[in-house]
Amino acid sequence: MKDLRELLHASAGRVADYRENVSDRFVFPDVDLEATRDALGSMRDEPMAADLVIEELVNIVEPGLVASTGPRYFGFVIGGSLDAAVAADLLTTGWDQNAFNSITSPGAAMVEDVAGGWLKDLLGLPSSASFGFATGGQGANTISLAAARHHMLEEVGWDVERDGLAGGPPVRIIANNERHVTVDMSLRLLGFGAGTLEPVSTDSQGAIDVMDLERVLKSAPSGPTIVCLQAGNVNTGAFDDFATAISMAHDHGAWVHVDGAFGLWAAASPTTRHLVAGVELADSWATDGHKWLNVPYDSGYAFCAHPKAHAAAMSYSAAYLMGPGERNLRSPGDFVLETSRRARGFATWAALRQLGRHDLAALIERCCVLARRFGEQLADIEGASVLNDIVLNQVLVRFGDDENTDRVIEATQRSGECWMGATSWRGERAMRISVSNWSTSEVDVDRSVNAIRAAASQNAQR
Repeated sequence: MKDLRELLHASAGRVADYRENVSDRFVFPDVDLEATRDALGSMRDEPMAADLVIEELVNIVEPGLVASTGPRYFGFVIGGSLDAAVAADLLTTGWDQNAFNSITSPGAAMVEDVAGGWLKDLLGLPSSASFGFATGGQGANTISLAAARHHMLEEVGWDVERDGLAGGPPVRIIANNERHVTVDMSLRLLGFGAGTLEPVSTDSQGAIDVMDLERVLKSAPSGPTIVCLQAGNVNTGAFDDFATAISMAHDHGAWVHVDGAFGLWAAASPTTRHLVAGVELADSWATDGHKWLNVPYDSGYAFCAHPKAHAAAMSYSAAYLMGPGERNLRSPGDFVLETSRRARGFATWAALRQLGRHDLAALIERCCVLARRFGEQLADIEGASVLNDIVLNQVLVRFGDDENTDRVIEATQRSGECWMGATSWRGERAMRISVSNWSTSEVDVDRSVNAIRAAASQNAQR
């Protein structure tokens, strides 16, 4: 145990050193990947001391890490993991608990139960809703749509868990045509097939056109129907009109699922809560913790207004998984895909405990303010145009034509000052900026704008 203690102290020190200096690193590494592969070596026949293994790992891999933890990474909606969440995640690894149920770990089950209640409250969801701690938005969407599949088919007398989809009543899937691709993946995994989805047109910002939604709903006879809405368009940050769309879908007997990977967090701030007005009326919701809650990977949450359908779609039992008193505490594994599962509740609880309501709201608000700061300054660059209404934390910028835009993005990425990704929006290339890190400041935004301005100037002189 002495050796283990020394090893953990040294490893924690390495983590602290990295995080302490991450803002000074090139945001995206310039590294020879083949040299890294060679340095990682081949499988050894003989064992190696644990401290030497860790030292070797750090020395080889750290130069190739992306500084996504730092304040100037804007490529995807990725938070920077709060201090308490990082420490809790280290404890999670050390405690090595299987958070399936209260027999595998009563402590993990209880923490998840408490943290799930806090999340529902913060996100304005019904207190009666069930929840599951998933791996991320993909897992949360899949869980939610599995619950929807069960519920809608049970209503017409079909047991999909027993009999599958073959020969059963058809289920209509309707979604915003600007949906995130994880919805399509979930449909594939659940046996619907992505090609069965009926798209609904959107407005200029990518939010659902409710009049077209009504047209699509009326275009076929009534039957099992699932409507997927979106909180936070992946490019623009736009929100669907939940109050209207949910009421309309429910009038047609449909289940409404909301993919809110990052946008659902708007509910946690009084200044952005209006963007999700009516979202609590839906039947299921999915969001990520490793986005705006700033907890480490992997962390997602699925919520369902129909707990019985949620559990029926996910749970199973076996004699060896049960024990005395097991049913006295919620079983986390009954609401997610995995049996062997990391105790994700510890990091979530720690992040929420560290922030509290006020600092979580402030985190959301600050990122939105910084996104607007980006937009205002970038709009002043000659040849640049901001393509979206900046309603949340997403900024889309174009620099003339597609070729120029890609060159500016590539030059900015090469600078190492910051990292923004590229996307295509309405057939045009654009720089996509996502502000979601708790440590990002005005200085980081200004420094990043200067790097983009230099890249644009360099491109103009070509």
